[in-house]
Amino acid sequence: MRRNGLFSLIFIVVLAGASLVGTLVSGNSPLLGLDLQGGVSVVLQPSGPVDDNDVSDAIAIIRQRIDGLGVAEPEIARQGDAIVVQLPGVKDRDRALELVGQTARLRFRPVLQVIPPELVDLANDPSTTVPDGTDAPTTTSAPADESSTTTTAGDTSPDESGYGLAPGESAAPVFQTDETTTTTTAPETASTTTPADPDDNVLVPGLEGLSLTPSEDNVDDSPVTLGQYDSDGNEELRYQLGPTEATGDILSGADARLEGLGTWVVAVEVRSSGIDQFNEIAGQCFAKQPACPSGQLAIVLDDEVVSAPSINAPSFARDAISISGSFTESEAKDLALVLRYGALPVELEPQQTQSVSATLGKDALDAGVTAGIVGLALVFLYMMIYYRLLGFVAMCSLGVSAALLWSIIAYLGENQGLALTLAGVTGIIVSIGVAVDSNVVFYEHLKEDVSRGRSLRTAVDGSFSSAFSTIVKADVASLIGAATLYMLTVGPVRGFALYLGMSTVLDLVASYFFMRPLTVMLVKSKRFQDKPKLFGMPKIEEGAPA
Repeated sequence: MRRNGLFSLIFIVVLAGASLVGTLVSGNSPLLGLDLQGGVSVVLQPSGPVDDNDVSDAIAIIRQRIDGLGVAEPEIARQGDAIVVQLPGVKDRDRALELVGQTARLRFRPVLQVIPPELVDLANDPSTTVPDGTDAPTTTSAPADESSTTTTAGDTSPDESGYGLAPGESAAPVFQTDETTTTTTAPETASTTTPADPDDNVLVPGLEGLSLTPSEDNVDDSPVTLGQYDSDGNEELRYQLGPTEATGDILSGADARLEGLGTWVVAVEVRSSGIDQFNEIAGQCFAKQPACPSGQLAIVLDDEVVSAPSINAPSFARDAISISGSFTESEAKDLALVLRYGALPVELEPQQTQSVSATLGKDALDAGVTAGIVGLALVFLYMMIYYRLLGFVAMCSLGVSAALLWSIIAYLGENQGLALTLAGVTGIIVSIGVAVDSNVVFYEHLKEDVSRGRSLRTAVDGSFSSAFSTIVKADVASLIGAATLYMLTVGPVRGFALYLGMSTVLDLVASYFFMRPLTVMLVKSKRFQDKPKLFGMPKIEEGAPA
């Protein structure tokens, strides 16, 4: 028995020590939640009446988007019809909030005409003429070489400026070659742009009476005029677009990729059920039919033209389509993220946005740590006064549990995104009382046996057997409460329940593998076996059985 006890004692001490050292050497540390490290909290409210299924679907999509952002341990909860989102450690608040609440209505519309910025005012008022000296583009057709050409990914064809494309903006099938090239077939005609005579009065045809502000009532079935904006929100181009030919429902995936020398593209994959629909409009644009005279297909996201690439093939494989343009890495990843996780079923508006500063989070953490240290010091003082050497054993057992708990929290934080919140810190502090209770139960059983006349040496084994049964029942009751809280609650309460339950399990481990063998070894040692007062035990009466 003593040999088995010594083995278990060495095992648990080595395990706790190695875990703690490994955690410190690897640099792992607990991942702090919103209330401890700062971040962003936002309440999103539907703009109109919704049903329960729409809100539930919106929460699922928001969670997927946040996971794509790499935010560790976000908290997403429902309060009535509102959705409360907490993002710990987020630095770029505006970007995160935009992606979380973006409705992401994705539509594919043929480009009927491109309106340069200087002609936007002219489109609003068809009676206005272009001032003298202003060049307005007019489109003509010229024969083009019918042979196939190969261009490096990201290159811009000479005629793209005639359609108002940003340099490098095109759509093409993706072919993987050693030279990372995109193969395109030149259409039978190519558009060229020639400046208008400065003396001519130029009108923008086809825009009379067309509102430049899109209406939700006709956003799918009627032509609209929408803008394309740069990263600063400045309008670069204005497009006259035909009716919606396809929506984002035909997409099954999207990823941002780096091609060529610093060229970011978004590779999209179309569902098997939607590729025919996509290829139908692609064929019309490639042939520059009346439904798509410019040869461009606009990608419209939330009433804004994200890209208007030229279609340079009559059909595409469903997994070989890319959207290219003057994307930065962040823009490409954001677009892919929204396309990948789909559109929200409801339109959400931020009602309340709160930023928790890192300073405020640090103050909360310091307060929690201070409370833990004070509580631990008071418990240590009480145990040492009342149980003496056994109190020292209790504190050592608590230290073993703490080392294991710290290592587990740090590992899960680094690898699983488990965040430690202020509620979690509270759960850990409460668990100190649970752990000390286990020691008290054992010591009181031992004290009762000694009071009946048994020696410490003969009483210790039987006392632990009876006490451990009580400890298990008490800890199981705590685990049931923690599990119930975790399953039926949301937000900080779940963190409290999780860490309380984790600490309770470790208390059982430390009680059996550390407290029991160390207490037995001290009590049965020749140095202490005849000194019950060192253990806070009553003195054995004269004539009592040993």
